Amino acid sequence: MELDDEALLEGCKKHQRNAQEQLYRKYAGAMLRVCLAYEPDRDEAKDILQNAFLKVFRNIEVYNGQGALKAWIRRIITNTAIDAYRKKQQNQTLRIDDLGEHAELAADSSDPLVCQDLLKQVEQLPDGARIVFNLYAIEGYTHKEIAEKLDISEGTSKSQLNRARKLLNEQLTSVI
Repeated sequence: MELDDEALLEGCKKHQRNAQEQLYRKYAGAMLRVCLAYEPDRDEAKDILQNAFLKVFRNIEVYNGQGALKAWIRRIITNTAIDAYRKKQQNQTLRIDDLGEHAELAADSSDPLVCQDLLKQVEQLPDGARIVFNLYAIEGYTHKEIAEKLDISEGTSKSQLNRARKLLNEQLTSVI
C-alpha cells in the first residue's frame, strides 16, 4: 500500500525503513533528472542522489510542512549537486572565457519533445555554463544567490549564463 506524503513523512521521522524506502521510490526518478542536470555522468549523478537522500533522511525533522515535500527534497538535491560540483572544481579555476533564451522556450512549450531536446542540449554545455544556466533558468535562483552558492562573482554568473545562451543558440540553429 502506497502512503501519502504526510504518512511517509511521519514514518521517516520515526526512522521506519519502509517509509524511507517508499519516499525514495516515489521521488528518486524525478530527483535523478535534477542530478543529471548538474552532473551528466549517470554514475556520478546516482551518487549525488544517494548522498542527497541520506541528507533528506537525516534532516527530515527540519521539514516544517511549509511548501510541498517534493520541493523541499528538490532543494536538498540541488544543493547536494552544487556541493559535488564545487568539490570537483576545488583544484580547478572556473573558466571565464569569452562569455557572452531558451529557458523561456522550454517553459512555454507544451511539447515534451521540445523540452527534452533542449535539456539534452543543456547537458552538452561546459560545466560552469551548464550549472549557472540550470540554477538561473530552471531553478529560478538570482545571480546573487548563484554567486554565493558557487563562490563566484555575480559578474561571472551573468557571464556564464550569457555563454550558455550563446552556445545553446549555436547548437539549436545548427540543428534547424
